[in-house]
Amino acid sequence: MDCLDVRDRLLEFQQGRLAPDLVTGLRRHLDGCPDCAHADAAERELTRVLERRTPQHPAPIALKRKLAATWPAAPRPAPRARHRWRLVLPAALVAAALVFLVPGVRQLVAPSGHGTAVMVAEAVNDHVRMLQSQHPLEVESSGIHQVIPWFSGHLDFAPAIRFPGDDEFPLRGGAVGYFVDRKAATLVFGRRLHRISLFVFKADGLPWPVGKLEPAGGAEVYRTSARGFNVLLWREGELGYALVSDVNAGDLMLLASKLSPPA
Repeated sequence: MDCLDVRDRLLEFQQGRLAPDLVTGLRRHLDGCPDCAHADAAERELTRVLERRTPQHPAPIALKRKLAATWPAAPRPAPRARHRWRLVLPAALVAAALVFLVPGVRQLVAPSGHGTAVMVAEAVNDHVRMLQSQHPLEVESSGIHQVIPWFSGHLDFAPAIRFPGDDEFPLRGGAVGYFVDRKAATLVFGRRLHRISLFVFKADGLPWPVGKLEPAGGAEVYRTSARGFNVLLWREGELGYALVSDVNAGDLMLLASKLSPPA
């Protein structure tokens, strides 16, 4: 599937109406295409917001009959490209309206802006995509010596993670993802029934925060929250780190101190 095919079928996929033979190809495309994965997460959030914010009222039978009598006949099949535009334009208008009318949607649909907010929005979006994916992990293992070597050949840098996981934060596995405009190593840890995403990426060229940093082990981290998730950001040398979860901020700070122990 290409990107246009995937965008056409996202709604059917999310509603469970897509043919099984197409589901596998679409999931494979989402796992390898950050733009379409972001569109999938945005579409799910828009659906969730609409369902929550829009009141539901049963239509009177008289209104249903009147609408049925005036409903236009089905149009003749249109060329594929034209059909796509007919689907995309109404969806784009709805999305544009929600961006300005519903708080929180703007960052998900288009995490653009200035400074650290861009990185925070990206971290949360990537974590949400991991939570929604049926197969988020490309290597499933609780052993750090199996997970870290797997990234060799998949990335142009070494993730440099030495924490192997423990009883408090067991390692679940890893995958290759994207953070803003660059490839990232994604590692998933557990915390009771919760998942914690750690994104490791090249730090240069990103708008790192310079104030309100807190010590966590050997790192100086920026701590914030967005859309119900706690987020930690820090950098060490040429690498940057983003830690995201719905666990409390104290748990995330504890994990950060284990990931970056004092020298």
